[in-house]
Amino acid sequence: MLSTLIETYTLASKWSNDNQGVVSIAVFAGTIAFGWASGIFSALRRRPKFKLSLIDGPTFCCTYPIGKLHQEFEVHRTGVALYLAIANVGSAASSIEDISVGYHWHLRPFSVNWLKYTVGWFWLTAQSAALADFQANIGNSIKVYPFLTQVNFLSSAKAITYLEVGRSTNGVIYFEQADSWGGCFPKVHDGRVRIRVRVRDVFGKRHAAKFTIASVSLEEARKYNPAFGKTLAELRGEPLPYDKSI
Repeated sequence: MLSTLIETYTLASKWSNDNQGVVSIAVFAGTIAFGWASGIFSALRRRPKFKLSLIDGPTFCCTYPIGKLHQEFEVHRTGVALYLAIANVGSAASSIEDISVGYHWHLRPFSVNWLKYTVGWFWLTAQSAALADFQANIGNSIKVYPFLTQVNFLSSAKAITYLEVGRSTNGVIYFEQADSWGGCFPKVHDGRVRIRVRVRDVFGKRHAAKFTIASVSLEEARKYNPAFGKTLAELRGEPLPYDKSI
């Protein structure tokens, strides 16, 4: 047994000495391949990761009538304002490409679109341009909340949508749902609405989080923004019923 091992070792040593160049090339090639693969894997691991959170302030939704009927149903719209913070906690920089908000409709069980929009989510995928800044009175001063993706009217603050690793940004985003009727509005439970916010970065990766926000009256919403709910009305030249005298 011992003699067999010694003979095998001797032959291996002789082959190694005779083929030293081949062995060196194989080791070099293996090292290059490992380094190349490691670089690829390292690059694949470097990805942006956005952490989403809501900040106290103008974060709520509101459903309001617009003074029209669709057959026998009153037509309404829903506005959503979110004071959103986004932090890049990943390992690569990226930009915010777009933001969507989803919620469940208030439909009767097993009615049309019940499964799609009550069990699933109804998405608002295009932000609306707010016609005024979101603000709040604090003593004798007025606090103006920055927008996340549009320019403020009363502030020089610039929207920051490119996030380096460890960088965060925040601001208000605003949506108005088009004309709807029946139960096509957010489902409210104990004055709260369950929503899902989804942010897509420039690489196409989606980052999402779920929250519950307050459902408020239009009067309450306009304490933060006097033009809340007016964007679509202004675009269509159709004043809302409570704005006709303004």
